[in-house]
Amino acid sequence: MTANMERRLRVGVISTGGIFRGAHMPAFLANPHTEIVAVCDTHKPSACAVADEIGQVRVYTEWEEMLDQEELDIIDICSPNYLHAPLAIAALERGLHVFCEKPDAIRPDEAIRMKEAAEKSGKVLMVMRNNRYRSRPKFLKQWIAEGGAGHLYTGRCGWIRRKGIPGKGGWFTTKELSGGGPLIDLGVHMIDLSMWLMGNPKPIAVTGATYSHFAQTTIEGESRHVEGNTYDVEDLATGFIRFDNGATLQVEVSWASHIEEDDVFVEMRGTKGGFSMRNETFKLFTDIGGQSVNSEPQVPIGGWGHQENVNHFVDVVLGRAEPEFTPEQGVDMIRILEAMYQSAREGREIRLD
Repeated sequence: MTANMERRLRVGVISTGGIFRGAHMPAFLANPHTEIVAVCDTHKPSACAVADEIGQVRVYTEWEEMLDQEELDIIDICSPNYLHAPLAIAALERGLHVFCEKPDAIRPDEAIRMKEAAEKSGKVLMVMRNNRYRSRPKFLKQWIAEGGAGHLYTGRCGWIRRKGIPGKGGWFTTKELSGGGPLIDLGVHMIDLSMWLMGNPKPIAVTGATYSHFAQTTIEGESRHVEGNTYDVEDLATGFIRFDNGATLQVEVSWASHIEEDDVFVEMRGTKGGFSMRNETFKLFTDIGGQSVNSEPQVPIGGWGHQENVNHFVDVVLGRAEPEFTPEQGVDMIRILEAMYQSAREGREIRLD
């Protein structure tokens, strides 16, 4: 596919749930170079509702049939986590570009096979990293590139909820289907954003702890409860990552915990400056003329970055841009998460080098 071809890239979608409708669908519909031509969901009413909304879209309940019947360029994967790797690998082996919702996979060996399938096919594999494309992180990336922070040597990040277990008893809380709880659900966002700002250093050692204390409780404000199903994941995780350049990162994520309020944050310290993004607050910390200076850049929070992420993926497919996300980064991410879970089970640091 080259940049001067006039026809739009034909997109087939696997799974038409909330993340597709709220993030992927509007992004692909708004991009002038793509058109959604087919949707697949085992729950046919969901696929039909999406097809009616988009118009001129064919509906499938089996993804293999969609891939056999349709002449596609791109597969967009929004399925439960355990299907990300097998679906991505199958699409890549058929010569299709793949855009996938996070997490990349639920095990490191799956992420490695995804990477290898992309390399063998020569097609683009990109997993959603929308926070990289938000206004404040983009500003920070430029500030760091210009030397404002110096060497970033340590940081902390987190996404902690007081109440917010998604679909208790459904696939989110079933480890076999999700890969884990808030660590793999929310931690992917915050760890990736932190590592990206740090220049994507290689992780060499990980320590973690996980807790599950809210499986049997009912908390006002929780998502739906699915009776009779599984809750075998954590509802809070903490971790510590060491990188090959000497930098470190602390992590805390939760779906439920007794805290004052929900908190989403990335804080980092460098040799020349530091910063804090915490909910609505955005601050830089530096020294000027030998004095400590705190500043609040007037950079709006902006949107969630999904549109910009999809636009970048399409530009890479069309040969207009070099990928800002690589499958190797996905492998590093899933290795970190798996190591945190292993550390929590075994009570020791897990080496990755």
